[in-house]
Amino acid sequence: MEDRIQRLSGQAVMMTARSEQVNAKHLKKYAQRLAGVVLLAGAVVLTAGFGVQNANAATADDLELEPLIVREPERREVKIERLDSENFELGAFGGVLSVEDFGSDVVYGVRAAYHITEDFFVEAAYASSTLGQTSFEQLSGGAQLLTDDERDFSYYNMSVGINVLPGEAFITDRWAFKGGLYLIAGIGSSEFGGDDRFTVNGGLGYRLAATDWLAFRVDVRDHVFKSDLLGESETKHNFELTAGLTVFF
Repeated sequence: MEDRIQRLSGQAVMMTARSEQVNAKHLKKYAQRLAGVVLLAGAVVLTAGFGVQNANAATADDLELEPLIVREPERREVKIERLDSENFELGAFGGVLSVEDFGSDVVYGVRAAYHITEDFFVEAAYASSTLGQTSFEQLSGGAQLLTDDERDFSYYNMSVGINVLPGEAFITDRWAFKGGLYLIAGIGSSEFGGDDRFTVNGGLGYRLAATDWLAFRVDVRDHVFKSDLLGESETKHNFELTAGLTVFF
């Protein structure tokens, strides 16, 4: 009985071994077939890709190049300013001079300037006026402090100016002129009443370039000097408002 059982067990082991060998052979064949299918599919895909690339590839004759267009920039017409570069300025002016204790009278004169730079200039001026009566003469009823010749008032000075606000002045929408505000101060002398008085002047003005050689100016000045004409020496402030024309050369 035991011998029979051993024979059956041996036969079962042999059958199992043979089954494993058969399965191994089938798996090997299946793997080989699968590898062949994968390689074949890859070859087909590569061949199709090359075919598409060759079909889409264009030759130089097939390319149509658009003509190159060069656009020229739009040029504006620029008008160059025609202002003279000369540095000398010569002109005349007139206005009103208010001499303290004497009232306001007409004044007129001449001026000459040299522009050192765009910002600084020096100026010499001379002007004259005829003074009226003082308040004392008007209240006294006929007393004369000065003769007619002594009422002739004149001054001269040397001043330094600085252009502080250069710019443009617009007259309507069509006209624009060069202009600028300047400050000015200097020293000089004032003569009237038979005496010369050391005078300090200061003020401001506006210069408007009407053309390339002609300018219009408006000035406000204060001429300060000491006077003892009425008995006591006092500092007098004498304001002046003038307008005039100057030329550049």
